[in-house]
Amino acid sequence: MPEALKPSPLQSNLQHLTDDIGGRVPGTPAMEQAIEWAQEAFRAAGGENVHTEKFQIPQSWAEGQTRFSVQSPLELSLHAVSVGWAPPLEPLRHVHIVDVKDGTGDDFLQAGNIAGSIVLVHGKVIQTWDDLDGEYNRVPPILQSAVRGRAAAIVWIAERDRDLLYRHTDTQTGELEPISQVIVAREEGLRIARLLNSGRQVYANLEVPNQVGGPLTTANVVAEIRGSEHPEQFVVLGAHLDSWELGTGALDNGCNAAMVIDALRAIRASGVQPKRTLRFVLFSGEEQGLLGSEAYAREHRPELDNALAAVIFDSGSGRVTGFTLSGRTDLAGAARVLMAPLQQMGVTAVTQDADMGTDNFDFLLEGVPTLVANQDPANYMQNYHAMSDTFDKVDLGNLRKEVAEAATVVVGIANAPQRFGTRQDRTQVKQLLRDTHLEDTMKLNGVWTAWESGQRGRTR
Repeated sequence: MPEALKPSPLQSNLQHLTDDIGGRVPGTPAMEQAIEWAQEAFRAAGGENVHTEKFQIPQSWAEGQTRFSVQSPLELSLHAVSVGWAPPLEPLRHVHIVDVKDGTGDDFLQAGNIAGSIVLVHGKVIQTWDDLDGEYNRVPPILQSAVRGRAAAIVWIAERDRDLLYRHTDTQTGELEPISQVIVAREEGLRIARLLNSGRQVYANLEVPNQVGGPLTTANVVAEIRGSEHPEQFVVLGAHLDSWELGTGALDNGCNAAMVIDALRAIRASGVQPKRTLRFVLFSGEEQGLLGSEAYAREHRPELDNALAAVIFDSGSGRVTGFTLSGRTDLAGAARVLMAPLQQMGVTAVTQDADMGTDNFDFLLEGVPTLVANQDPANYMQNYHAMSDTFDKVDLGNLRKEVAEAATVVVGIANAPQRFGTRQDRTQVKQLLRDTHLEDTMKLNGVWTAWESGQRGRTR
């Protein structure tokens, strides 16, 4: 821990990743630069066996010049961006906008005929982790209703205020979305809603000339510190290297990519020798549906009996309060022992909340114990995926503490006299999915079929 808290390349690494390389969408030159940079940074930190592991994303995607404007009853030029991996849309001219409020089933019924129209969907400004989960979980049924009603496109009123635009995608497979969608600046979207609420008809032009291509190849970046006694057994410390590109991907998740590299450096510099191998993994394709960690878990499935745990950081630079075990109640006692050295930093809480929002998910489906850092939201929500997600938003003091916390946890797992926990079999994983209600979330997001068919997760 003292070594982790010393001055280090952490800040300069993060500044280079965000300011010099910038936003990192798989398939772009910036992502390729980030992959090269990460290998160099791992080697400079003292990593062994530094390498990339390539995988494919089904389709490449880039935003064209999205244009959205109101033509009647007045003329307004609006600020809007495409949702990621949304299909291109031929220019729409003088198309009716229909307000479907919050997008519930009743809201769509009350809206009536939406065929050929642009549907306007409301949402509240997100402030908490639950709000963020809700922002994603509400989308699938709205998409279904819009497609079923033959809407021409969806316009989402931004769930950030002050005209802040952001991007994410709701695909979990790297395939295109089923309908064109844009996010409009909140204040402008609410103005349209007020016009409609006053009883006037509103007509708009919309162009979404997104560029879509075939499969693209990207890569996870891996480094190791080889174990001295049981090198075949390993602990993963991971974060995702990719980001959206409106900002520079600092809070999500450049800060934690830099942290993982610095944790390797701190362990090396401290002279502590792990008894089991530590693997440091920077995943790609997280924003398109956890594709890098899915590929990693699938590729390494033959050795996952030797995976002691996967420890993941993906919540910005807010203060770490503890870790969630994602429903593995059998690991709570061991986790508290593991976290004991971190009490002085306020890292005390062991929780069991589970979601499919970050790169622990496919390790969980494979039965591997996972620990995901729980963090205070701090300034994460207002900058999430947004144009404002830049280097200056990162709390470097907290980030340095994260280096100490992550390094302490993974070394603790690697050097413990007994395994942190057992690998669950398929029956146990299935029960876990039910107990944590992940089954419902997977069904909502179209992932359950892949699990049931054995395409994803443990097969026995």
